[in-house]
Amino acid sequence: MLQKRILLIVGGGIAAYKACELVRLIRKAGADVTCVLTEGGAHFVTAMTLAALSENPVHTTLWDLKNEVEMGHIQLSRQADLVVVCPATADLMARMAAGIADDLATTLLLATDKPVLAVPAMNVRMWQHAATVRNVATLRTSGVTVLEPDVGAMACGEFGPGRLPEPEAVLAAMQAQLAPSPPASLPLPLAGRHVLVTAGPTHEPIDPVRYIANRSSGRQGFAIAGAAAAAGARVTLVAGPVTLPTPPGVTRVDVETAREMAAAVQAALPADVAVMVAAVADWRTADAPAHKLKKDGSGTPPPLALVENPDILATLCRDPRRPALVVGFAAETDDVIAHAVAKRARKGADWIVANDVSGDVMGGTANTVHIIDAAGVDSLPEMPKDAVAQAIVARIAATLAATITNGTPA
Repeated sequence: MLQKRILLIVGGGIAAYKACELVRLIRKAGADVTCVLTEGGAHFVTAMTLAALSENPVHTTLWDLKNEVEMGHIQLSRQADLVVVCPATADLMARMAAGIADDLATTLLLATDKPVLAVPAMNVRMWQHAATVRNVATLRTSGVTVLEPDVGAMACGEFGPGRLPEPEAVLAAMQAQLAPSPPASLPLPLAGRHVLVTAGPTHEPIDPVRYIANRSSGRQGFAIAGAAAAAGARVTLVAGPVTLPTPPGVTRVDVETAREMAAAVQAALPADVAVMVAAVADWRTADAPAHKLKKDGSGTPPPLALVENPDILATLCRDPRRPALVVGFAAETDDVIAHAVAKRARKGADWIVANDVSGDVMGGTANTVHIIDAAGVDSLPEMPKDAVAQAIVARIAATLAATITNGTPA
């Protein structure tokens, strides 16, 4: 982001305090940032704070005579390389979608000819309301990039999608927006390849209303699918039950259970590469009844007989149509590398990407991974999941290229 110019619009919401950290990260990345503070945003952060962090004047009103004479809101809207709205509240996105220009922020957004990135933050029910869903769809159709909010606990006490993504994740999205497109004359590194990716959890029914699952958000798998598609691959994404948007250029197959995922993986073959990121439930109930299980007043829960689910990774590694490169994932809480090394040998995968999930990794936006292959262990620093995906896809492309050039196995 060196020498790029960012116009940051800070909307009104408790998440506005994270805009201060975002400004710091933008400056650290070598970019210039100018802030526009809305009336609502000023209830949570001050213009003085943003000015000190950005080292630029902060704009707050459409009716500033000095600024209008010297610069004008039209010029301000077009000087930046990227306009970022963070946090983007339900109200602000509704006005953006309707084309309303009743304050400095919305006037700039209507007048700009530069790409716009909106980072939503709001109550879960507001995010899921039909009006917000419609407004987000309108913005995306109009060319605005709208990030998906994080899932988690909110200041209001409720839980669900609506949390502002962490500043590091927002910065990664900004960097992706500003990244130059590869020249048309240069071939994409995975052009002509078929990459199969699994992502998210599986849900194994206990009865019609309950299920066995895990905390996987699907974010890392979706990021890898998107990065592979951006690298030119034909990507099949087999997704467990998550609400993430499908990355551009990716063919998505939605499944719920481990058996459905196993069948979808088989149906997607042959593939050149398989990246098995999904956190598949190891067990399912032997017999899920068609009716809801009820308490009987005894204080004793009904017995649940569990059976093992199919081992999708091991089955794929033994398949005659096995991809040239099979990458498995290992989510561990202790002895991370030792367990991953053992898993690679046991499953027959070429690589295992291991991470420590004892914290909030499975619901968060950052990850620290270790890539285990026949040569040893390569540990990557903590990065946003999008950056982790790009690193893994770059390594996949380099490995496939070496296989073609040298004839060495993946």
